[in-house]
Amino acid sequence: MSAGVSAGVSAGVSAGVAPESAEPDGVARARGADWRAVVARYEGADAWKSLTQLVTTLALLVATLVVMHRLLALAPWATALLWVLAAGLMVRTFIIMHDCAHGSFLPWPRVNDAVGIVTGIVMMTPYVMWRRVHAMHHATAGDLDRRGHGDIETLTVREYRAASRWGRLRYRIFRHPAFLLTLGPLHLILVQRFPSPSVAGRRRERISVWTTNVAIAGLLATFVLVAGARSVLLVYLPSFYLACVVGVWLVVVQHHFEDTYWQPHETWDYEAASVRGSSHLRLPRLLQWFTGSIGLHHVHHLAPRIPNYRLQRAHDENAFFREAPVLTLVSGVRAMRLALWDEEKGKLVKFSDVGEG
Repeated sequence: MSAGVSAGVSAGVSAGVAPESAEPDGVARARGADWRAVVARYEGADAWKSLTQLVTTLALLVATLVVMHRLLALAPWATALLWVLAAGLMVRTFIIMHDCAHGSFLPWPRVNDAVGIVTGIVMMTPYVMWRRVHAMHHATAGDLDRRGHGDIETLTVREYRAASRWGRLRYRIFRHPAFLLTLGPLHLILVQRFPSPSVAGRRRERISVWTTNVAIAGLLATFVLVAGARSVLLVYLPSFYLACVVGVWLVVVQHHFEDTYWQPHETWDYEAASVRGSSHLRLPRLLQWFTGSIGLHHVHHLAPRIPNYRLQRAHDENAFFREAPVLTLVSGVRAMRLALWDEEKGKLVKFSDVGEG
């Protein structure tokens, strides 16, 4: 971990604040306090709204899984149709955990973290480790010299051309949309069963991984005892996998689009990386509800302490947020083909745009 990332994240920890609330290295160079005063109006949790969101989301998820289990014996095809609904509710559950990691979901830190841990178990995610890795992502997004924290691996054109034949082939396979959306979720699930190298030396994060693994095993064992192994295999796991597919796609399109922002560390700017390097993914209202408005990623990256239910209002009421690049479902799917950062052109390009050199 670079000194800048370590200092930015550790500052929040030592102050007793969730790591993501720490100012990433470079914030002081952003265009000033104007945007801070603006976003401060939307920060802070509304306990009633948050608790309502938590209860309704989990209740709908449990009810959907129960209905799917009941339908399994009567009409298996109907259970399969409901995979999409259950997956959508799991994505929304993950967003709740995500807000907890930023300390923005509930006003009580211990309760906030308890909710994060529980929703993390439901989503097979070690909350404490994920929170710290995600803090690093916020502190380094768009910084060419500090890549590799909570994002999809991206090479520059120069790095790709300098790689061995096997290195190029491996990267091509990894960045192919079919791989990212099929094996990518499985890779994500397996990787989170072990401490991340970036936090391997931190005892709390390591404990988070192993206790989460034990809790997941207990949860699945309970499901097997109550509903049977068939329901776990044909109800929960397919729904969870689909949720992971959506999650991988969101991670890609939130920062990987043609005119995104990447700069060397010495010229990297937090505000520019947040607003210009994060997309405004415009989704139909129903999909925005399932994804917890995370498509307003430019607002979230600039001000991670804004809870998900205020992101749209913050965007609508402040013109500077409309500078963010806009993606739709169609352009978001097309963006999956972009895989290399062209430093000369200052944009992401496809493999077909680059000669082997």
